[in-house]
Formats: sequence, structure tokens, C-alpha cells
Amino acid sequence: MRKLLIALLAALPLAVLAATPKTVTLAVQNMTCAVCPITVKKSLEKVAGVSAVQVDFGKKTATVTYDPDKAQPEALTKATTSAGFPSTVQK
Repeated sequence: MRKLLIALLAALPLAVLAATPKTVTLAVQNMTCAVCPITVKKSLEKVAGVSAVQVDFGKKTATVTYDPDKAQPEALTKATTSAGFPSTVQK
């Protein structure tokens, strides 16, 4: 029990230092069919640090939650562009 407590206390500072997740909305081009959002979502989920992706076909957007220590918006737009769907960060 004592070793468990020591291990938990040792890990605590790491949890405190973890970055707060950020969310960004991307304006996505070229989404013309029902399969397009699936491709966009999969391309974004492959980016290290991404924890959630929601694609809105009607609005032509992708809302991405990510760890700013592991990913940046530039990596997200690059991922969609590489998949054939150029995107920009929505203001």
C-alpha cells in the first residue's frame, strides 16, 4: 500500500504539467459526398495528440480537440490537405 501511495504521489506532478486540450474548427474544402467526412475524420485522427474529431458535412467544418504539446493547427490542416481536403483554421 505504501509503495502504491509513493508511486501515485510521484506521478502527480506529471498530471499537473499536462497541457489543457485545445479545440479548433477547420473550414474544409472539397467535401462533396457522404464519404468525404469519413476520410477527413480518419486523416485527423492519425495526427498524434488528437483526442476527438467531429466533422459537419453541412457546414463543411471539422472540429478537432488536441493536445497542444503534441499537435498544432498546422499539422491538422496538413493532414486534411494530404487527404485531398484542403482546410484552414476558422476564425
